Amino acid sequence: MGSDQSLWDDVITHLGSGFDTLTYDLRGHGLSGVSQDYTVVDMADDLIELLDALGLRDVILCGVSVGGMVAQSVAARRRDLLRSVILSNTAARIGSDARWNDRIAAVRTGGIESVADAILETWFAPKYREAKTDLLALHRSMLCRTTAEGYVATCTAIRDTDLSAAAGNISTPVLCIAGAQDRSVTPDQVDTLAKAIPNARLEVLEGVGHMPALEAPREMAALIEEMAKTTADIFEQGMKTRRGILGDAHVDRAEAAKTDFDLPFQNLIIEGAWGSVWSDPAISRRERSMLTLALLAAMGNFEEIPMHVRATARTGASARDIQQAFQHVAIYCGVPKANHALKLAGTTLAEMTSDTHD
Repeated sequence: MGSDQSLWDDVITHLGSGFDTLTYDLRGHGLSGVSQDYTVVDMADDLIELLDALGLRDVILCGVSVGGMVAQSVAARRRDLLRSVILSNTAARIGSDARWNDRIAAVRTGGIESVADAILETWFAPKYREAKTDLLALHRSMLCRTTAEGYVATCTAIRDTDLSAAAGNISTPVLCIAGAQDRSVTPDQVDTLAKAIPNARLEVLEGVGHMPALEAPREMAALIEEMAKTTADIFEQGMKTRRGILGDAHVDRAEAAKTDFDLPFQNLIIEGAWGSVWSDPAISRRERSMLTLALLAAMGNFEEIPMHVRATARTGASARDIQQAFQHVAIYCGVPKANHALKLAGTTLAEMTSDTHD
């Protein structure tokens, strides 16, 4: 609460380039509008409508504090949208009525500016506040840009929300993150939430307060990457990635041609190549296309090159990218190999252009 989607900028910077990320401003925050008398469930419905409108599934949903309450509500009601959930510095119920009533009264009387310094003390660990005075000023500015109307409405929504009954309905794998020095939602409160969710585990970040996405973005990114890997069904993910790279028509033909004899080998490729290597978000699909084509040419595996050139229509690698990959092959592995690969690629690209025009 009191932040906008820039909260996640540094985390996204540390994530592998293969991740597709979506951030948004909560109702009453950032550039989102403000409405009266909304609840955390209403805020969760906002997110559900956003994910449905964009057709997103298999999402790793991350929420901090009130965002974590929103994530709990979504997870309890729409398992079909999610692969896993990361609940950071949050609980089923945060604070007391008296705490929120005092905060609401203070903001209505003196604006967010009047409580900003006290809020920052609960957001960040003392060491961070002392060492990052320049960033602290930016975070304070972000907080004070939140409209008093939106801030008060969200305080009211949190005050009136208790998601304890929803915790048992969350069947998605969940990682709960706590800051060891969080004074807003203590590690004990996060631990209580983790124990109430059937498939949840707790991670406590030492030396961190209420905002690990700002205080420890590299550690947050590493936890997201770990969650992505541990909650993926490798075979299912491999088939999904394979279809995304090679196209349904190619995969359908290959699946129809499988035999009992080559089935173990086919499964090995689906899990190893497509489920592990090609699904790893450490680098983008465009980069993997370039690497794959260069390695195929360097090793003389020319029969695979047309297939992977055709795949560039879905990976985002351009004709220029293909040229550059084979330039490296020419310098480091030999001109004849690069020359032959370039001819195969040129023929395939011409066929793809012809197919498009037809």
